[in-house]
Amino acid sequence: MSVLVQSGSGLPLQFARLLMDWQRLHGRSGLPWQGTRDPYRVWLSEVMLQQTQVSTVLAYFPRFLERFPTVQALASASADQVMALWAGLGYYSRARNLHRCAQAVVAEHGGVFPNSASVLQTLPGIGASTAAAIAAFCHGERVSIVDGNVRRVLSRLLAFDGDLAKTAPQRELWTLAQAMLPVEPLPDDMTAYTQGLMDLGATLCLRSRPQCERCPVQAICRAHESNTVLNYPVKTRTLKRRHESWWLLLLRESAAVGGGRIWLVQRPSPGIWAGLYCPPVFDSEAALIGALPAPWRKSLRELEPVAHSLTHRELRLHPLLLVVDAAGAEPLGMEGAWIADEALHLYGLPAPVRVLLRPWLQSQQP
Repeated sequence: MSVLVQSGSGLPLQFARLLMDWQRLHGRSGLPWQGTRDPYRVWLSEVMLQQTQVSTVLAYFPRFLERFPTVQALASASADQVMALWAGLGYYSRARNLHRCAQAVVAEHGGVFPNSASVLQTLPGIGASTAAAIAAFCHGERVSIVDGNVRRVLSRLLAFDGDLAKTAPQRELWTLAQAMLPVEPLPDDMTAYTQGLMDLGATLCLRSRPQCERCPVQAICRAHESNTVLNYPVKTRTLKRRHESWWLLLLRESAAVGGGRIWLVQRPSPGIWAGLYCPPVFDSEAALIGALPAPWRKSLRELEPVAHSLTHRELRLHPLLLVVDAAGAEPLGMEGAWIADEALHLYGLPAPVRVLLRPWLQSQQP
């Protein structure tokens, strides 16, 4: 363990006090999930905020709570209802785990979230940092979050040069994070400390443009002292991104037949957009055309491609529109269903698919 956090160094006490004082005066407040010790609301906000900007979550959080005000309401919902409301937030495994977790809380814990981080981690989709946030905010447990922002803050504060692409340094930093906690904190102290870590990483200790001149812990930050702030955190492994092109068949009923319906299939699990609804996907334009009866091929109309970024992939979607007189029949033997325009908002649609279907979407929900 770094000498900086050994007994007698004084750094943990200084850091905790400076951070809590700053948060109480200058930290973020007034967000809809703040000022509560309701584990359901804290949990929901923590999951939504994973790899998602606060501004985006602000639009989804109240709508989700209105539809599912309690963990019991969420647990009793169908997977399609949950995915439809989550559509557009991305990282859809979060929604699937959210639903599974709610069901586990109801079935295994009587509808009450456990009050310790160690037990919270046994629930689906709740990792160590999310568990710590719930336990600290709701129960005042003395445990530290260590998400991406916090790793950056502590790496710079301690000049921690372990490679965070590797497991052992990650564990070491986690141990250091626990050593930096305030001593014998009151529940309100843990709220201020935990929120302070989040706020510092999100507003001042930024990845490429840190605002050190405004940082409350600048005087005790080793990276700032040595003018090496941008050297931390150390992470040697780079993300390898794949580029893929998909061809989507937008199959519409003609107005003469009934109109107002489009053919959608549910994406398989596991895989990209698992459980969501999407037009049929093909690996190539030739494969899409080859799947169509010859008379239909001449009616295909190419639409503007849509680019979409995922964590590990860059997708280029090539939509081809085909209007057919095929009401009531499963087209081309493909599994799926005709979905009426006015019902599209009830289905979980990936964000780029929502863009493609925008001309026919009747709902004003994002």
